[in-house]
Amino acid sequence: MKLIGKLIRISGNQVTIELDDASLFYKLMKFVSGKQLSVQLDVEDGRTISPEQRGKIWALIRDTAEYTGDTEEYWEDRYKGYTREIFSYEPYSLSNCSVEQANNMIYTILEFCFKYEVPFRTKTWDSLPDDFPRNWWCLRYRKCAICGKHADIAHQYTVGMGRNRRKISHDGMYLMALCREHHQEQHRIGIDTFLGKYHIRPIKLDKEERVKLHLESWNIDDQQNSPDRTVNERC
Repeated sequence: MKLIGKLIRISGNQVTIELDDASLFYKLMKFVSGKQLSVQLDVEDGRTISPEQRGKIWALIRDTAEYTGDTEEYWEDRYKGYTREIFSYEPYSLSNCSVEQANNMIYTILEFCFKYEVPFRTKTWDSLPDDFPRNWWCLRYRKCAICGKHADIAHQYTVGMGRNRRKISHDGMYLMALCREHHQEQHRIGIDTFLGKYHIRPIKLDKEERVKLHLESWNIDDQQNSPDRTVNERC
């Protein structure tokens, strides 16, 4: 019999718990019926999956199922399988998995959706984690960090007139992916107002990440015989 409640007081080796459902008290008394039973107490420390995480996962699963025509149960199992394979997890449940497992499942699903262009509903897009992984995937797959439309690479601070955008170094620059509409708005209202309005944070990329995004090439000291890859983006 599973009971859920709030921990009210601890005194010595005695624990007082207030049941969330008072009607369970009478079921408990009937179940005990004068017996001395052993009880296991599991204290929620906030490290299991949160309702918010679970909601994001199911929103992404629903979007994938609607796009492909498969069932939600099929994509739940498939995404769990991907996550277990990538992160070497044992089988887990979305009812009580850890925060880490839930986060990694969200990131795994996002990677799949970005890669295979699974469309997000507006509410799903608005609920996506606004952190480095989301911004990285938006840059990698050229999706606007605000609306999800096709995007160009934008700089937090303008490159400046007279500079050759094909030869500049992006080392230390803060970048984001913006569609033409939001890119124009960025320049129109100013970067501080723009970032405050949409609550996004441009990110810096290391050398390897910049090369992967074709923002610059390895030089001869970095990698022998590598192809020259430079940026040709509207900034």
